[in-house]
Amino acid sequence: MSTSQLSPHHTARGDATARPPRPAGRPAALLAGASGPALAALLAAVAVCAGDAVARVFPYGPRHRSVNDLGNQFVPFHAHLWDLLHGRADGGLLFNWQSGFGSSFLPDWGTYLTSPFAVLVALFPREDIDLAVYVVTVLKIAVAAAVMARLLLTQRRGPRWAAGLLAASYALCGWSVIEASYNPMWLDGLIAFPLLCLTGEWALRERRPVTGVLVVALCWTANFYTAYMATLGAALVLVVRVVLTRDGWRERARVTARGAVTCLLGIALAAPVLVPLFLSSKQAYPGWSREFGPVPWADLFARLMPATYSFNSPAVFVGTGTLLLVAALPFHRAAPARVRWWWAGLVVAVALSLQWAPTHLAWHVFATPNGSAYRQTFVLAGIVVIAAWTGLACGPPAPRALAGGAGLLTAAALWSAASPLATPWGTGLFCGGLLLAGLAWWALVRRRLIAPAAAVLGVVLVAQAAATTAHGHRGKLAGLDDYPAWGAAHGARAAALASADGWPAYRTDAGRPALSGNDPMLLGGQGGAYYSSHTPDVFTRTMAALGAGWTSRGRNVQSLDNPVTDALFAVGARLRPDGTVVRADALPLVTVRPAGPVPAFGDSPFANQELLLGARVYEEPVAPGVCRAGTEVFLWAPEYNATARLADGRPQRLNGNAPRNRAALQPMGRSRGPASRLIFDRPAPASWTLGCLDADRFEAAVATLRASAATSVTVSDAGLRATLPAGGARTAVVSVPAVAGWSCDGRPASAHLGLLAVPLEAGDTGVSCSFRPPGLVAGGTVAGLALLAVAGAALTRRRSRERDAPRQASPSVASAGASGATTGAT
Repeated sequence: MSTSQLSPHHTARGDATARPPRPAGRPAALLAGASGPALAALLAAVAVCAGDAVARVFPYGPRHRSVNDLGNQFVPFHAHLWDLLHGRADGGLLFNWQSGFGSSFLPDWGTYLTSPFAVLVALFPREDIDLAVYVVTVLKIAVAAAVMARLLLTQRRGPRWAAGLLAASYALCGWSVIEASYNPMWLDGLIAFPLLCLTGEWALRERRPVTGVLVVALCWTANFYTAYMATLGAALVLVVRVVLTRDGWRERARVTARGAVTCLLGIALAAPVLVPLFLSSKQAYPGWSREFGPVPWADLFARLMPATYSFNSPAVFVGTGTLLLVAALPFHRAAPARVRWWWAGLVVAVALSLQWAPTHLAWHVFATPNGSAYRQTFVLAGIVVIAAWTGLACGPPAPRALAGGAGLLTAAALWSAASPLATPWGTGLFCGGLLLAGLAWWALVRRRLIAPAAAVLGVVLVAQAAATTAHGHRGKLAGLDDYPAWGAAHGARAAALASADGWPAYRTDAGRPALSGNDPMLLGGQGGAYYSSHTPDVFTRTMAALGAGWTSRGRNVQSLDNPVTDALFAVGARLRPDGTVVRADALPLVTVRPAGPVPAFGDSPFANQELLLGARVYEEPVAPGVCRAGTEVFLWAPEYNATARLADGRPQRLNGNAPRNRAALQPMGRSRGPASRLIFDRPAPASWTLGCLDADRFEAAVATLRASAATSVTVSDAGLRATLPAGGARTAVVSVPAVAGWSCDGRPASAHLGLLAVPLEAGDTGVSCSFRPPGLVAGGTVAGLALLAVAGAALTRRRSRERDAPRQASPSVASAGASGATTGAT
């Protein structure tokens, strides 16, 4: 059967024809006649929203949508972007004064916020930041569906409604609605894969070379991590397209070279973001590393079904309608044998690559991820959809081919029965969807059944995807941390922080317990909490030496509630859990230490604080577990995971769970002598220490530092200036982590016990420091050279066209002249 019989609006060549008689059922007819990209986007958005509504998660119900890093990282980062776009942030694009006592921001921006969709959050009220991120998420999924539909219709002519359905199944794959939905920057990779495949099509046809470079640059800037995976997948697709559509190794090599040059130039244009980002990742605190282990094949086949969930297995669901087409492809005689076997072979090869350690590493930039080990699954989904479309565009599969495909899927379903991931709902939806999809694809042989068949396929896809989305929420809420959307508690804390703000005279800290790992960005202030893939190694180690706690194996550093560290980091206001703000007479951001060799931290946080402060302020306990009356008691038990208390005090929770979590130095209250002995509510840890802070000694030490500290400090988006009293040779210490990129007084900055330091000569009365992320200049240089190359190529191409235009016009002119002469003679 010809391709034209699949759609009432297309001939075999894809040209518009006169509208045929309207099929029965107006909604079904509208579906069959819809634009492919528009239909794909609509189906994808409806399915995601329906699944969320069924699960009763935000914004459709009381359950939390922000699980794991969505609430801990991504929503706060988008809140900070909102502040930047509205001119309310402390810092700029290069440096963030609000998090981690000052951190490089360009790498975070490049990792989490460079998507062109991210700026849309600025259109929402700030208190609706969770809704803004949700809308952006749904929009990305819809756009991915639309772009995939455009790719399919570019690769081969075929029915637009079918392209829309298949493209929607790609955007609604299990990876998208379960994993990427709470890692919204990954969804840029979902969009990047069909976009990069389009650049391959342009290279294949020698079209749009400049646009192709810009598209690659956009994809790699939006999210380099998933763009890398999408690039590998697009390269595989281009190889198959070249083999099937071009003859001779020379022509194939030319197309491949065009695609490679387009890709390299596009990546080079993104270098101002990529180079600082890569360098920052090398300077980050080491994350969790582990060996890759493939999942059982029964688990992988189970994830083909709707309504399954597992944190660490490939979510390869793409809808039974799409799966049936690709499974039927080897038996689809309307497609040439080479087409069938190349595309089916590519699907099998990519599926196998998910399970083999060397190819797993290649997919993940040669490092096993900390979380899910199957982040490249969306590429497999995309290739499955392209293969299914390739077969369908050759004509509807015959009943024998459909039976063969159904047999393969039935075998996979039987194999998956041994997996604990298979669910009754998932199996029922899979079997029912397979039956309906088989009948619908078979019905395409009858022209009057096209519209009803399209409607059935659309309903099956939306139902299965919505069920998968809802089941995914159930699994995530059961197994992952979750965080509430912005509510009254957030508003009250943000208002209290804003009213206490005194930056840059002093910092305001959002305190503990936190609502997220990035409360300074979410709520306000300039505190010590910070959670990012780029959390600097120097910051984590410095704060750990001073007694800070962490989660996420050191990349989520928590605020440290301690008067000594508050003084050292110029924290003059701290928010308490009851919403009140406690103020302190803070030191300025810049203080002075004597010149000389820099000491090194030891094992005790109490001794380390004293070393940085320059004075002894802690006493030893007068008896085991007892501090002298009148001192403030602090407990250091980093591996303890329970409550502890003074005998006359309230329980205090410590969250130690090595190596993932480390408990912070915990304030226990004021000692009243033996009546305030320490009590552990569970067996005491193997190692713990009490520190007894003497308030008089502490106040004297702070007064000594203040006498020689800066008299004025001004900050800019990426720098600071301080005026200091005159004195001899000494060292100015800035209460900012000594991350790479700082230069002071025209030379690279030094470090003093992990903080930014500037050696001062006798008579110096000020310091001036500026921050530039490492790699920014190098990345800009690479991008500039790439831009020159692109501009040169575009100019050369334009001049070539101008030279060829007269030659192409000459035969036409001569022909017209000859015709005119003949007419005149006649």
